[in-house]
Amino acid sequence: MRPGTPALLTLPFCLLLLAATPGAGQRRAPLPERMADTGGGTQLLTAVAPGTGATTGTLTWWDRREGHWVRAGSAPARFGARGLVEGTKRRQGTDTSPTGLYDLPYAFGIRGAPPGTALPYRRVRPDSWWCEDTASRAYNRWAEPRPADCRAGQAEHLAGYDPQYRYALVVGFNYHRPVRGRGAGIFVHVNGRGATAGCVSVPEGAMRRILAWADPARAPHLAIGTTGGDTAVTRY
Repeated sequence: MRPGTPALLTLPFCLLLLAATPGAGQRRAPLPERMADTGGGTQLLTAVAPGTGATTGTLTWWDRREGHWVRAGSAPARFGARGLVEGTKRRQGTDTSPTGLYDLPYAFGIRGAPPGTALPYRRVRPDSWWCEDTASRAYNRWAEPRPADCRAGQAEHLAGYDPQYRYALVVGFNYHRPVRGRGAGIFVHVNGRGATAGCVSVPEGAMRRILAWADPARAPHLAIGTTGGDTAVTRY
């Protein structure tokens, strides 16, 4: 969004609500172990903000080992300039990050894949575009070159977003069966100057580490939510 793969997994609040806070003397379980659904794989990214109006938070990546989730790394994260909103209720152009649980179809970047990257990786070319035109057959898709039915003013010229798209992950929000007008081009990408237009962004070094860590054989997913506030969005 401007600055096989499983189906979209935007889950309602009631299904992702976590267990109650432990009592005194009890150790709080790692976040993924308090989630009702983590996507079924053994890798997970959690992007968590303190509330729906927040534009910053934390992105953490986790590995499931011997039946437990173990933190593999974390980084400060940025969210949409207008905070977060439930993914199923999001509207395009609102500068909000969609809460929910999503798969990660592939990675891409202006630069080549970092060493160790196992994810499918697509290199940005001068004619690479992401179509956000709701009238186009290429809505919420990579296109080379830009299709005639995708207006330039309704598409991102990917090569023009440096540093943001030096390295990025496509998020499966509204991707597999797009609902026109819900939103297009939601990624995890490198930080720009400030809050995003709906994506999740992290420092470049963290983005490189994430791409080297993620293994498609382990079905990594991304969960976006908040630690409290409005119960209309996913809370962790």
